[in-house]
Amino acid sequence: MRYLPLSDTDRREMLAAVGAKSIDDLFVDVPEAARLSGTIEGLPDHASEMAVERHMRALAQKNMVAGDVPFFLGAGAYRHHIPASVDHIIQRGEFLTSYTPYQPEIAQGTLQALFEFQTQVARLYGCEVANASMYDGSTACWEAIAMARRITRRTKTILSGGLHPHYVSTARTMARFTGDVLEAALPDLSADTDFDRIVGAIDGETSAVVVQYPDILGRIDDLSELAARCHEQGALLIAVVTEPVALGAIRSPGEMGADIVVGEGQSIGVGLNFGGPYVGLFATREKYVRQMPGRLAGETVDAQGKRGFVLTLSTREQHIRREKATSNICTNAGLCALAFSVHMTLLGEKGLRQLAAVNHARAVAAAEALTQVPGVSLVNRTFFNEFTLTLPKEARPVVRALAEAGVLGGVSLGRLYPGVAGLENGLVVAVTETVTDEDIGAFAKALAGVLA
Repeated sequence: MRYLPLSDTDRREMLAAVGAKSIDDLFVDVPEAARLSGTIEGLPDHASEMAVERHMRALAQKNMVAGDVPFFLGAGAYRHHIPASVDHIIQRGEFLTSYTPYQPEIAQGTLQALFEFQTQVARLYGCEVANASMYDGSTACWEAIAMARRITRRTKTILSGGLHPHYVSTARTMARFTGDVLEAALPDLSADTDFDRIVGAIDGETSAVVVQYPDILGRIDDLSELAARCHEQGALLIAVVTEPVALGAIRSPGEMGADIVVGEGQSIGVGLNFGGPYVGLFATREKYVRQMPGRLAGETVDAQGKRGFVLTLSTREQHIRREKATSNICTNAGLCALAFSVHMTLLGEKGLRQLAAVNHARAVAAAEALTQVPGVSLVNRTFFNEFTLTLPKEARPVVRALAEAGVLGGVSLGRLYPGVAGLENGLVVAVTETVTDEDIGAFAKALAGVLA
């Protein structure tokens, strides 16, 4: 598509149409103090392309790049190795389009890719059906809560204290406009999850319970008993998985009775990307498929009996009444879903299990090394590739001191839960296959130096 900039005549006509005299009139609702009146400090007004490139490169070099230093950050976004073939395949012209192509006569490749993505997610989560991706894990979590309300016709949802606080925040924001009642709690710096509290809170008004697996502190619990307690009260169990690689080593939530399983797929095929775009995963039981948000690509045969793919379920406002639309997907998510599917295909089941085993082994080695540092202890009884440490002092300044020493040493709970007493000394550490023995040694040495 050609890019045709607007002319002065175009602008005058548009301003006249909306009753504005100038471009500035369009911003009268923005407070004067919030408007930029001059140039941006540090950036020239005009420069050549080469000068701009040089300037931006100098600015970028001030950042600490993930691959240049020992990297132990996680808490919902993880650094994994992505084969170069993934990026090569998703950039083929058939896939890299400006809009998600749905017309089956021109998009059989895309529809087949979405169908295979759904199959992979359903098998990974241990569910019967998965949709063709969501925006990201947090919005997928909210869509699961909304879906549980539609199924049960109840509005009370219990959120585990182990659910990522950003996911809780997203749910709270959306619930402001739906009337859903969310009962949330904070995590304790202990090896025990809050399942007893949750079970005690489930009643006849509860639509769903939301738990994270592994949770924000890296703890892993059997969900079977909790699922049974939910079902006794007519409620659904929603499981959130932020690290899908974990399911190469531990039982899937669907196998343990979860009714809806959602999560973030960034770990497989999608880089950190400064926080996005990512890809939401969503799966459920077949009996709930008509309450599932998003889109579903299906397999069929044409009039000649040839195998083909179609958009089987699409709850977009273009297809059904607007108030009943539950669509939540965009082109970026579609491309990230393709990257996920390509990476999963390259790994295969055996490769995913091997990847998971490597992640866990290196996390165990890191936990053993870091807990040798005086004053440092491990919170978890169980973990996959992420665990929580308690430090003898507040973790936030420790993280900053580690960064100055050239180690990105985890995410402090004080950052995730600012101002919450009892959590400020907690440090969440993630260890993937990208971490070497030298990285673990450098982290342990730097931590000992900072805490000395």
